[in-house]
Order: sequence, then structure tokens, then C-alpha cells
Amino acid sequence: MENNILDLSSFEKALNSLYEVIIIYNEDKTNLITRDSMIQRFEYTYSISLKMIKRYFSKSAFIPENVESMTFNSMVRQANKMGLLCSNLEKWDDYRQKRNLTSHTYNENAAKEVVSIIEDFANEAQYLLDRLKEKNN
Repeated sequence: MENNILDLSSFEKALNSLYEVIIIYNEDKTNLITRDSMIQRFEYTYSISLKMIKRYFSKSAFIPENVESMTFNSMVRQANKMGLLCSNLEKWDDYRQKRNLTSHTYNENAAKEVVSIIEDFANEAQYLLDRLKEKNN
């Protein structure tokens, strides 16, 4: 792998697994095992998407003093400026809040809230992946 090429394979694999479970869940929304699996896949795909943004910043011409110390807000704003995201900070903050709902305690209402944004998030993550692939070429 060249120094300026970003390895997107883990992100692509996570996103594909998320889409796979979304399809299954949409066929039977009463299956709680599938729902829980979808939430879990959302969690790790969300985390990987943020890591990919940071890695892109580190490998691109945009190099802040320390990428790892960037706040979430500044990272999303910069990614937006660079055309990596199709949604704004408010939308990504909602994804973050939903992600945080699932990581602390399990709760039926929280699960329903998270499920309500997963398909939207997957489309956003696909946009990010596509932009990163373009920039790799």
C-alpha cells in the first residue's frame, strides 16, 4: 500500500454487512435478533467511518497539528468542507447520539430510536466510502 493510499477494505466490509442486515430486517421487523444485529453493525460501522475520516486527514494534504486531538465537531465540519459527507454536523451529531444510546445500556425505546436512523446512516456512510475511493484514485 502506498503511503498516500487509504485502505478502505474494513470500512467497505462493515458497510456491506450493515446493508445485508438492513435488508433482512426490512423483510421482518418483528425479529429482535436481526434488529439487535443491525444495531451492533451500525455501532461498528459508525466507529469505522470516523476512523476513516481521521486516517484520510492524516494521509491527505490536510494535516492539522494533531488529527487525533480534533474534536468531533471540527472533524465533521472539515470533512464537510472537503466534500466527504453529504450531511451536516447536526445529522452526524444525531448519529453519534444514537450510537451512544446503545453503548451504555440496553433499552427497548433506545433500540427503536437507533433503528430509525440506521438506513439513513448507511447511505451517508456509502457516500463517504465513495468519496474516499475517488480520492484514492
